[in-house]
Amino acid sequence: MTLRTTLTATATAALLAILPNTAQAAQSYPDPRPVTGQQIIHDPTVIRLKSGQYAAYSTGGVIGARLSKDGRHWTDAGNAFAEPPGWWYEYNDTGDPWAPDISYRAGRYWLYYAVSSWGSNHSAIGVATSRSGLPGTWTDHGKVFSSETTDHWNAIDPALIRADGRLWMSFGSYWTGIRMVELDPRTGKALTDTPVHHLATRPDTPYAVEGPYIVRHGRHYYLFASYDACCAGVNSTYKIKVGRAKDIKGPYLDSTGKPMLEGGGDLLLEGHGRFIGTGGQSVFQDKGEDWLAYHYYDAEDGGTPKLGINKLHWSKDGWPEVR
Repeated sequence: MTLRTTLTATATAALLAILPNTAQAAQSYPDPRPVTGQQIIHDPTVIRLKSGQYAAYSTGGVIGARLSKDGRHWTDAGNAFAEPPGWWYEYNDTGDPWAPDISYRAGRYWLYYAVSSWGSNHSAIGVATSRSGLPGTWTDHGKVFSSETTDHWNAIDPALIRADGRLWMSFGSYWTGIRMVELDPRTGKALTDTPVHHLATRPDTPYAVEGPYIVRHGRHYYLFASYDACCAGVNSTYKIKVGRAKDIKGPYLDSTGKPMLEGGGDLLLEGHGRFIGTGGQSVFQDKGEDWLAYHYYDAEDGGTPKLGINKLHWSKDGWPEVR
């Protein structure tokens, strides 16, 4: 006999009233916007190209590519590269890249990505450029920044932001969490002897926070990051948290004032219903609006990773909410 069949309606209501962070909280998360076509994706980065169409790049293949005319129906467009650049094989045997980030500046599209192997911080971030941003048009420019097993960070999951006339790249996965370095805007690579700033971590090993993405809104910079475990299908526990700072270098605080360097962070989106393990997120702008792109594991399709997109709404006190 289940708990539900033994509780009276009054008792059930009383139980839910004292459990605001469980069933009621799960019901409060919106489902992703419906999309059609090629929905399978992991760690998406999305942009609206100058041509008017949308491009999404992702982990899988030689940086998997998806294209859309309206942001809703997506088609498989192959890969960013025809073949892995030779230097990738220094970091894994298959030339397998992860977690790309696309942006536009100085008349070109810039695609950052990571190469590594599971469970290692012998890792590197690379960069490629393209005039059109379309798959098959990218020219690789090699390493941007790297980490070794002697470092306390992991050079994967890159994301770029411009702040105060300077170019920055956040990155990180486990190994004490999220870091940031300054880039040379001309080459797109890390400045020589650039300090490695620490933005977020957790007090408990294995410091399960990764996939940073920073955006500017109003007077603040907002750090979005994925917490807990990805890549386990319906057993994934990925969720997205956020904090903000007035300086690009931090400190990033949640809405209670707790630093993200001390495990803080407001929960923005977590699994609910069929949408399990929401994370691997990025933020893109379209027609003046902010959108959150991420992957989830579809519990009604064997845990297949799929594209999630939700509009970001900003509250009166300046905090993001998914719609």
